[in-house]
Amino acid sequence: MTIQAAIIDKLTKALNPTHLDVANESHMHNVPPGSESHFRVVIVSESFDGAPLVKRHRSVNTVLADDLKTNIHALALHTYTPAEFKERQTKAPASPDCHG
Repeated sequence: MTIQAAIIDKLTKALNPTHLDVANESHMHNVPPGSESHFRVVIVSESFDGAPLVKRHRSVNTVLADDLKTNIHALALHTYTPAEFKERQTKAPASPDCHG
């Protein structure tokens, strides 16, 4: 199983998202071709209702704790409630260009 697939599996099981997009952005960084080390996660879950941003990020980081210790170098998180995501017209900010 790829790291990307493992992230999707773990987040789906733990947070029951209504929307989940996990993008491997490693190619945008100075890493060997085929690397899986930099990811962008857009996750929408009812479990985020009433939770501040830091608590949402902590919940994702807890689910991915082992991967963050071993496989994931960078993780860009965009965490929304269903209402927030609908208000954003189902768009999350793009990741910035890497300068290193």
